[in-house]
Amino acid sequence: MQFEPMSFIENLKYMGIGWLGVFMIIAIIIAATYAIGYFTAEKKSTDGDEQD
Repeated sequence: MQFEPMSFIENLKYMGIGWLGVFMIIAIIIAATYAIGYFTAEKKSTDGDEQD
């Protein structure tokens, strides 16, 4: 077994692509959560009347 530090440096590109994918999926999940909350929220009236 040999220790080759340049192999680690060469593999940083693939690790970066993997982490980019993770962050993109997290961003999609967050955006979907906000969209669901926005579109399913009850509308508040502006005239001050209470709605049941």
